[in-house]
Amino acid sequence: MKKTSILFVFYCLFFVQLSAQQKISKSDSLAIVSKLFKQQADWNKGDIDAFMEGYLKSDKLVFSGSLGPIYGWEATKERYKKNYSSRLLMGTLSFDVLNLIKLSPTVAQLQGKFHLAREISDSSGFFTLIWLKLDNQWLIVSDHTSSSQ
Repeated sequence: MKKTSILFVFYCLFFVQLSAQQKISKSDSLAIVSKLFKQQADWNKGDIDAFMEGYLKSDKLVFSGSLGPIYGWEATKERYKKNYSSRLLMGTLSFDVLNLIKLSPTVAQLQGKFHLAREISDSSGFFTLIWLKLDNQWLIVSDHTSSSQ
């Protein structure tokens, strides 16, 4: 009986997980990826203010990096400006999209890789972005970035 109960719970969890991931429409996929690559272009112009337009302007925004979470749009912008205070530090950014799934009609998750080419030393790693659709616009509400180099 116990084994049957465990199998039933596993079976339910498996199908709940499958149903939680929805096929993302071409228009939503395009909107998200376009915004991501606009951020890449803004970064490569040295424009952190324009780069930040991809994020939800809210205290609900969370950026998680190696030093832990930072909450809020302003605090996230200040972190970027402090850590990348010059073009030398900013380098040239490139993104690769690895996976994009829709979790609900208004929430999507994107996993990707980044590479930052710089004269001082390159940096690269992975990121997971949670996107929220508000007023027909996709914005990042959570950014978890890990550097592997």
